[in-house]
Amino acid sequence: MPNRIRVTVWGENVHERKNAIVREIYPEGMHNCIAQGLAEDRALSVRTATLQQTQHGLTKSILAETDVLVWWGHAAHAKVREAVVERVLGRIWEGMGFIALHSSHYSKVFKRLMGTSCSLTWREAGERERLWVCNPGHRITRGIDRCFEIENAEMYGEPFAIPTPDEVVFLSWFEGGEVFRSGCTWKRGNGKIFYFRPGHEIYPVYLNPFVRLVLRNAVHWAAPEGQNWIDSCPNNPIEEAHEKLVAKGPRLHKEGEKGFR
Repeated sequence: MPNRIRVTVWGENVHERKNAIVREIYPEGMHNCIAQGLAEDRALSVRTATLQQTQHGLTKSILAETDVLVWWGHAAHAKVREAVVERVLGRIWEGMGFIALHSSHYSKVFKRLMGTSCSLTWREAGERERLWVCNPGHRITRGIDRCFEIENAEMYGEPFAIPTPDEVVFLSWFEGGEVFRSGCTWKRGNGKIFYFRPGHEIYPVYLNPFVRLVLRNAVHWAAPEGQNWIDSCPNNPIEEAHEKLVAKGPRLHKEGEKGFR
C-alpha cells in the first residue's frame, strides 16, 4: 500500500521479562501488543524497537524511516543513552511525530521536550478510570463517544507539571475522585507530540479496544505534514541573498563556514 505511515513502537521491555504478572498479560512484550493494535489499521506500517537492542533499536537510519515514534518507558528511563535522546529530539524537530505513553512522562525525551519536571501524583489501586472526550471533533477522538472506561488503572492525578498543552483531548476521572489531563498535545519544532496516560503494565490496558483506537487515531494525527524541516543551521552566503548585498563591518566567521556548531 503506497504512502503508509511508518510507525516505530519503542518499549523498554523490562517488566515483561522480570514480572510474572506482566509477562502473563503481555507474553510477547507490551511493545508488540501496542504494535499489533496499530497494525489493525492497514494504512500503518509498524515496526518495534527495545532498550536492549544496539542503540536501543533507534539508529539514525531507522529514525529516518520513522514518521511517528510511539514510546513506552517506566523502570529504565536513566538507561536510555543521551546520544539516542539527541537523535530522537532532532527527528521530532524535523517533523517526526512523538507519542508518549503512561510513565513516559518521566522519559528523558519527553522531559526535554516539555522543559519541566513532568511530576504528578499517583496511586496503584486498580481503580476504575473514565476518560472524557474534551473535543469530539478532534482527529484523535474519532470513533469515540463522550467517554470510555478502563476497568482497572493506576491513578495519575493533578498537579501535572507540564507546560500548558496546545490541546487537552482527554480528561480522566478516577474512582478515588482525582482528575488528570490524560491526553495532551503540543508542537515542538515541526513535530507533533501527544501524551496519553493509560498503560500501567500490571493491567491489560493495551488490549482495550478504545485505547487501541486512540493510538491508531493519534498516529494519523501526529504523522508529518508536508516537507520535513532539516535542523542543520546552514550559512546563507552573501552571493545567495535575494537582494544585492555588500558586506559591511568586521566578520566573526570565515567565508564558507558551515554553521555555529
